[in-house]
Amino acid sequence: MTLRTVQAAQPTEAEEKKMVNLRQGHTDRSDHTKSLLAGLLMGGLAGTAVMMLLAPQSGEKTRDQIQSKVIELRDEATETADNAVSQVRRKSKQVSTEVGEKVEELKQRSEKLIDEQRDHLSTILATENNEVKVSS
Repeated sequence: MTLRTVQAAQPTEAEEKKMVNLRQGHTDRSDHTKSLLAGLLMGGLAGTAVMMLLAPQSGEKTRDQIQSKVIELRDEATETADNAVSQVRRKSKQVSTEVGEKVEELKQRSEKLIDEQRDHLSTILATENNEVKVSS
C-alpha cells in the first residue's frame, strides 16, 4: 500500500470540518434548549411572584390561581422538555446516519484504491517477469 493510498482513505480537510460543524451544531442547540427551559422557569416564577404581590383578591383565591398557574407552567415545561428530547433524538439519528454514510463512502473509496494498487502492482510484476524471460 502506498502513501497515496493511505492518504486517500483518510477524510479530507473539508470532510473533517463538516463533521466538526455537525458536532458543534448539536452542542449549540443543546445549550439553546437549556437556556430556553431556564428562561421559561424563571419567567414563570417571576410572573407568579408579581401576581401574588398585586392580587386584589382574597388569599384563598390567590392560592388557587397560583396553584393552577404552577400546574400550567409545569405542563408547559414538560411539553418543552419533551419537544427538546424529540429534537435531540431526531438530530442524533440524522448525524448517526450521515456518519454511517460517510464511513461507507470512505470504505468503498479505500477498497477501490486497494484494488487499483493491486492491479498496478500486478502489472509491474508481470512486466518484470516478461523482462526476465526475455533476457534469459
